Amino acid sequence: MKDENFTVKEIELKLKKYCSYQDRCHIEVENKLKNFNLIKEAKNQIVFNLINEDYLNETRFCENFVRGKFKIKNWGKIKIKMELKSRKISNININQSLKQIHEKEYLEKLDQIFEKKLTSLDGLSKDKKKKKIFSYLQYRGWETNLIYDKINKI
Repeated sequence: MKDENFTVKEIELKLKKYCSYQDRCHIEVENKLKNFNLIKEAKNQIVFNLINEDYLNETRFCENFVRGKFKIKNWGKIKIKMELKSRKISNININQSLKQIHEKEYLEKLDQIFEKKLTSLDGLSKDKKKKKIFSYLQYRGWETNLIYDKINKI
């Protein structure tokens, strides 16, 4: 792609399609812009236009990211927060987006994941089950105190 020459308008159109396909964060758009040989002002103008025309919206991206990672990937709040920080999302947006996960729903999801993992570990000793479940849930970003509450009931 670097070898081809595009006008600024063509690049902007490509990025509009890129952002229309799925919500993107600023970092993803900036990384995509690196593929094109543009001066800083042109890149900034494209990003400005994408924001103005609502193709690029950090709040919407953050809310969709949180919803998807929680409901589909079964991630806990710690991992979701780390991933958003790695994408340079503001703390205000992160905290606001995490509020859409209701505590009851969060604990129910943890129960489901815990029970599913526990049944998959039949035949192991109690200690091995606890270690495996702890590692499994911690890797997925669930809070340590919540994990301990669950595994201490085994």
